[in-house]
Amino acid sequence: MIYWLPAVLYMAAIFVASSLPDLGPLPGDVSDKSAHSVAYAGLGVLVLYALARGRLEGVTWRRAVLAVAISILYGMSDEWHQSFVPGRTADWADVLADAVGAALGVTLVGAVIALRAWGILRVSARQRRAP
Repeated sequence: MIYWLPAVLYMAAIFVASSLPDLGPLPGDVSDKSAHSVAYAGLGVLVLYALARGRLEGVTWRRAVLAVAISILYGMSDEWHQSFVPGRTADWADVLADAVGAALGVTLVGAVIALRAWGILRVSARQRRAP
């Protein structure tokens, strides 16, 4: 259960941000869709972490797909939630950006696993012993 804590806290932060009527402009030239993708990349990684019980060795294709699906479902529920917040609207394009971000985040984890398996990315003995 402890492995779910980061994902649940992250989801709570998304919920709080979605409850605000106006977040104001994003810094620089960051688009709303880019912000959604980055946020949900983080969520996808944290959900995969929970499903894999905090171990790269616990990552499977099934868990990766499930992590993306959970993230997308949360994105859909978040958009539905926003439809009740004054000044906010639900946007299916945001859900699409969430899905792309979650898939990219989970794919990044898969890339790290592949790089380790191929010997390109090495982990020191000290890092392997860490709990």
